[in-house]
Amino acid sequence: MKFVPNMTIQELKSTFLKDLAQLYPKEEIQSFFNLLISFKLKLTRADIALNPNQIILQKDLDFFLNAIADLYKEKPIQYIIGETEFYGLPFKVNKNVLIPRSETEELVTWILNETKKKRPKTQDPRLTILDIGTGNGCIAISLAKNLPDATVFALDISKGALKIAQQNAKLNSVDINFVEQNILNTNVMLSGVEAFRTGLVESYESEKLLSLKFDIIVSNPPYVRELEKKEIQNNVLENEPHIALFVDDNNPLLFYDKIANFAKKNLNKSGQLYFEINQYLGKEAVELLKQKGFTDIELRKDILGNDRMIKVSF
Repeated sequence: MKFVPNMTIQELKSTFLKDLAQLYPKEEIQSFFNLLISFKLKLTRADIALNPNQIILQKDLDFFLNAIADLYKEKPIQYIIGETEFYGLPFKVNKNVLIPRSETEELVTWILNETKKKRPKTQDPRLTILDIGTGNGCIAISLAKNLPDATVFALDISKGALKIAQQNAKLNSVDINFVEQNILNTNVMLSGVEAFRTGLVESYESEKLLSLKFDIIVSNPPYVRELEKKEIQNNVLENEPHIALFVDDNNPLLFYDKIANFAKKNLNKSGQLYFEINQYLGKEAVELLKQKGFTDIELRKDILGNDRMIKVSF
């Protein structure tokens, strides 16, 4: 990065607007600028307005100029600063995990509302929850934070994802039992809740996982078909992990099939199964679950009116 001396905050803002004008709307560029200033310099918008001629030190300026270069390559702002917010909680993110979406917040809200209705304070509040394909841990951690008496497990195939999820559990002061496992390997199931009640751990070897009953199983698995890549924005397509996004066109409900089989064996009698789904495959997902023998199935739309979530109850 070349040496650029004596740049003020106002001059830096002008550089952002000029260099990124071809790619982003002005309002979005200003949002990027404010987020980065807040992250790096801990300054509010009011601080910026009151001190536009504040000089930015070279070490900080390098960060901002690198950020402009990354944004020009359409790298998500969340990856640049390494963090985001989900359900009112802070989360670290990197290239190993998807950036959590607002639709998934809606799923968490649904689970919490249903749980509170189903388990009033007069009943035993203890729950055992499994999040399959946890990624950065946003679902599992948000549930653990709002259901502090629950025992929460979070499973993922990716070591990189589990590492960042562990950091997020610690960041949000919750205990999560992390499991490194491919849910498509149906020869191995989860078991032995007492053996796993140790809070934040590195991960569990797959051979230790046999058969455990859960009150809630939730999953936001890969569900974007290869044929839908043309609908995906370039900043997502070029940066977020494909293993967490895409499925084969010929078997787009593969994960739902495997997880439903698992749930039939591993949900408690009054348990519930929740999915986030591909908006184009709502009816197909419901039909799959009916074929598995589930009868109490609810398909719900997200705030934009797209089929997005399914709840299955025993």
